[in-house]
Amino acid sequence: MKIETRNTILTIVLGIIIIGLTYWLYDSLITPYQEVKEREAMTEKVRQRLVDTKDALIQYESVHETFPPTEGGLDSLVQFLKTDSMMIAMGDSLFGSTFDVFNPDSLVYSPRPPYPKFEYTLNDTLRPQIYLLTDPGSDDAIGSLERTTMRNAPNWN
Repeated sequence: MKIETRNTILTIVLGIIIIGLTYWLYDSLITPYQEVKEREAMTEKVRQRLVDTKDALIQYESVHETFPPTEGGLDSLVQFLKTDSMMIAMGDSLFGSTFDVFNPDSLVYSPRPPYPKFEYTLNDTLRPQIYLLTDPGSDDAIGSLERTTMRNAPNWN
């Protein structure tokens, strides 16, 4: 085999190897970055849904002068959102940031798969009443069961 032919074959093989390694390097950098970005976007969606649920709880309290009870509280909240005339009229503008079309049934569920229901607990032994609203898929929560200074406050700020 002539040296020129061997050099040409070697150049082509090394060129293919360089292109393959370049793609592998690019993919190894970009894929984890995209996963992190998707995770951050999902965390923001969950937090916004928690804030929207907190806002609905505040509206519930302003009408009923108490938060819903721990047992069945989120179901009571959904029923309130479906039956209260102001919530029906203004639901899209109040809670539309996380929905294309506002759906009261899905307000109390996390947008993160497998879509668990938020956990809600009321402490009505203190004045003012305080509650804890948590996402079971993360450490994100709003409120506290012990500290009245954390009423309606998210833990991620």
